[in-house]
Amino acid sequence: MRLILGSASPRRKEILAQIGLVPDLILPPDIDEDPRKGELPRPYAARLAREKALAVPAGPDDVVLCADTTVALGRRILGKPADAAEAAAFLTKLAGRRHEVITAVAVRRGDRVWARESVSAVKIKRLSDDELNAYLASGEWQGKAGGYGIQGLAGAFIPWISGSFTGIMGLPVAETAALLVAAGWPVWRQA
Repeated sequence: MRLILGSASPRRKEILAQIGLVPDLILPPDIDEDPRKGELPRPYAARLAREKALAVPAGPDDVVLCADTTVALGRRILGKPADAAEAAAFLTKLAGRRHEVITAVAVRRGDRVWARESVSAVKIKRLSDDELNAYLASGEWQGKAGGYGIQGLAGAFIPWISGSFTGIMGLPVAETAALLVAAGWPVWRQA
């Protein structure tokens, strides 16, 4: 039995290490992450996590762990910005408002899939032009849903959250541990 992390995110690997878990393999799946027409943020994140888990090649006793993090402003999905201009547009929309960060986690063993979502509320303060431009110049927005990561420079823009800090980072620890235990992975014997 192997633990396979279906993600190239270094943050997810670090979060697993918090509870003493080191994946045996890291195999990020290549799936289409475009939202379907009319798809809402929470079902979108759940669908992607499940599709990722099913796309990772694994043996029948291997445990595959995948996740998807989505930033939602109302019914709108703010994915990973394509460029600095889109990152600026996302951050401008989020500034001064609360939004949701949804991280869906899916764990597969054989033909069985266990899944949960973590939904957190986040408030980003109003950003000055200097703050926004410095953040964009840092490049930290690249590859991050909504154009920011709470664990980096953008943490200085976030005065308030309600929910899971690790969920906002990309892998909610409590939900992940529970799913791994349900799939038969010995989380607490390794910690």
